Amino acid sequence: MIFSKFERLVASRYLRSKRKEGFISVITGFAFTGIALGVATLIIVMSVLNGFRDELLSKILGINGHIGIVSSVGYPIEDYDEVIKNIKIDENVAAVVPMIEKQVLVSNGRSSEGAMVRGISKEDILGRDLFKNAFARVNIDEYDGNVVVVGYRMARKLGLVEGQEITLISPDGKVTAFGTVPRIKSYKIIGDFDFGMSLYDGSYIFMPLETAKTFFGMKETITNIDVTLKDENLLKETKFGIMERLGAGLFIYDWKQSNATFFNTLEVERNVMFLILSLIIIVATFNIIASMIMLVKDKGRDIAVLRTMGATKGMIMRIFFIDGALIGVVGTILGGILGVLFCDNIESIRHFMEYLTGRDLFSAEMYFLSKLPAKMDAAEIAAVMSFSVLLSFMATLYPSFRAARYDPVEALRYE
Repeated sequence: MIFSKFERLVASRYLRSKRKEGFISVITGFAFTGIALGVATLIIVMSVLNGFRDELLSKILGINGHIGIVSSVGYPIEDYDEVIKNIKIDENVAAVVPMIEKQVLVSNGRSSEGAMVRGISKEDILGRDLFKNAFARVNIDEYDGNVVVVGYRMARKLGLVEGQEITLISPDGKVTAFGTVPRIKSYKIIGDFDFGMSLYDGSYIFMPLETAKTFFGMKETITNIDVTLKDENLLKETKFGIMERLGAGLFIYDWKQSNATFFNTLEVERNVMFLILSLIIIVATFNIIASMIMLVKDKGRDIAVLRTMGATKGMIMRIFFIDGALIGVVGTILGGILGVLFCDNIESIRHFMEYLTGRDLFSAEMYFLSKLPAKMDAAEIAAVMSFSVLLSFMATLYPSFRAARYDPVEALRYE
């Protein structure tokens, strides 16, 4: 739609408030602010939810593999070297990690805590970028023998420090004539790890694979095998191929199965939040309708004069359409800028708000992550802003149509 210079001039003049039109200007300001805040809020919330999903996904797939393998009958996996050899036949397999995972009770002499021990070799730790970053404070050369690495949240909770010894108690002990005797042994702490995910940083302990075998009395067996793929898009085909080669006796699952409930909940929350927050923009467009109707009512005499000077109904309609559309477009652009700036500085804003309120606004124990993530999607931002502009245009149509139908004779008669 092409607007003439005359239409643009009159429209811009109508947007500039005079003293007697102050109330109309206030309503217009509310409409403008509502559009901006609605767009900004929608961008921020969608970006945070995207960040949650991507951050959790990267952590989960960095700590665990795309595919997990355990014994289908609950016993340890025997001849695991042969199993690993059959898994590596697939060209899409990037890494195969044998490990032992079992629950223990951790004691430092003063307090105790439940934990999960993961026995994994030094080579497999060095083979994953996320592990290398998480173990940055650990001298990996010391990762051998009767040593452990604890999560930094667990260390903080129990008051553990490097060089201290902790006692691990496993309920899966030796069977004697007097019953089952728990396995108890002390291990030296050589450092702490930080995955940035409270689930692991607060409840996991890592030890060398051979040490874990000795402690749990598993000899040449393991409990789990993690498989990392080169191309995640071939997950289904690779999984079925591994199942055919390994046969019965082993249960094979992928990360989508083990985390299905969690990620489905995130997706539902994301869709619901989009619908709810879209209402803010819709409410703001009603403010545009209200302000434009009042502006048309107030400019009745002006419309009549313009009509008598030769202005067509189409020109009158376009004049008021420009006013309403300008409110929506400028408000949308400002909201987009605010949303992007907020997402870029979301951690600084969080720390500032925590400083003002004196409260922890993002508990890592509750939200699993140690920092508030935000990932902006350009296509998503464009969709939100397009949605806002479209609603603004639609909200302007009725007031503009009403202005075009204004009867100049009636307007001048009652003025």
